[in-house]
Amino acid sequence: MPSIKKRITTAWIKAVAATYGKKVGDIGYMFVNDERILEVNREYLGHDYYTDIITFDYCEGDTISGDLVISLDTVRSNAEQFGKDYDEELHRVIIHGILHLCGINDKGPGEREIMEQAENKALAMR
Repeated sequence: MPSIKKRITTAWIKAVAATYGKKVGDIGYMFVNDERILEVNREYLGHDYYTDIITFDYCEGDTISGDLVISLDTVRSNAEQFGKDYDEELHRVIIHGILHLCGINDKGPGEREIMEQAENKALAMR
């Protein structure tokens, strides 16, 4: 289990969500290894690859709710690959999932850049 300061992280997530006009409902976090996230990716999304996060969206109206499945193995390898601190990379991945719940996508043309800008803005609020 990663060492996350729950109160501080919750307040940060609420502040980020508020910038998108959203309130925070129930957010579940599942921290797994690479093999488990690959299983989840195959079972629920039909994707046969590793990833750092899978976000399940249960939002209703302006309240964000969902489950975030995070591979700590991939977070660690991404931190090493990009020369980032593990804690910073973990928070980037968490807020990435929250931003998906706020309605930001990253698969279409130009969307990845929008997501990266939103992640950077949110991390600066931390």
